[in-house]
Amino acid sequence: MRIRIRVSRHSAFYSPLISTIAGGFLEEQGLSAEYSVLAKGRRSSDLIREGVVDIMQSAVSSNWKLLEKGESPLPVHFAQINQRDGFFLVARESDPAFQWKKLEGRSLLADHGGQPLAMLRYAIRVNGVDWKRIHAIDSGSPEEMQRAFRKGDADYIHLQAPASHQLEWEGGAHIVASVGASMPPVAFSSLCCSRDFLRTDTCRNFLEAFGRAREWIRGAPAAEVAKTEAAFFPAIAPEVLAAAIGRYQTLGCWEGGVEIPRDLYEQALNVFEAAGQLGRRHPFDQVCVPLAGVK
Repeated sequence: MRIRIRVSRHSAFYSPLISTIAGGFLEEQGLSAEYSVLAKGRRSSDLIREGVVDIMQSAVSSNWKLLEKGESPLPVHFAQINQRDGFFLVARESDPAFQWKKLEGRSLLADHGGQPLAMLRYAIRVNGVDWKRIHAIDSGSPEEMQRAFRKGDADYIHLQAPASHQLEWEGGAHIVASVGASMPPVAFSSLCCSRDFLRTDTCRNFLEAFGRAREWIRGAPAAEVAKTEAAFFPAIAPEVLAAAIGRYQTLGCWEGGVEIPRDLYEQALNVFEAAGQLGRRHPFDQVCVPLAGVK
């Protein structure tokens, strides 16, 4: 059985999902995957509703504005990928004693995607920094941001790995902070699908494969994981990919179980509430389903 999987972003941060495919865990369940990245201008909720995609890598926050608009049916989130933000701050100069206050008065190429920006602003506030004193630049996509940084724009750039680690490996750039390590754990990214697909044996078999892959990736050597995923990152040197995966392992991004924890869901609400992006706090059961509802 072939599962159509689409991701909102392609990054080593989503290694639990990538390794589910690359590590043979799906095959053990009699499944295969069609893996692709969400095209600009498309919405995961539409693709799932239209039956174009079976499983989507997204975030619980993606449902909230749609709920407030009264859209239905919406995807249901059934599995946690990451429980920490996966972005890093990269500076032009090495700064082992970096403090977030150093961002004030400086320029930052910030990822202006809805969730990355909300999380960044929350981390900045938690660390006692005034967002208004930072010259935040919106250069577009992560690829456009990297081109701008390489041209000399901005003092700092805000990226997921392996892009952050690639810049450091090239020289003239240094990772100085992890956004995820600088704020509380949070329901950052998750897997969602339609409620109809959720009830299928295919989904249950996928969940079994994903759980095994996620457990494996927490304890396997980073170089082994990188070797398994190498075909998904052809432009990234093996040592760079391994460094990125090892950093995520150390940060604890993939700790915890597969089920989306209610307290981390509430923390995601806290982040978006602080950003002024919530009309109301949406109940967990409107967005997520406990694993008992899948098995």
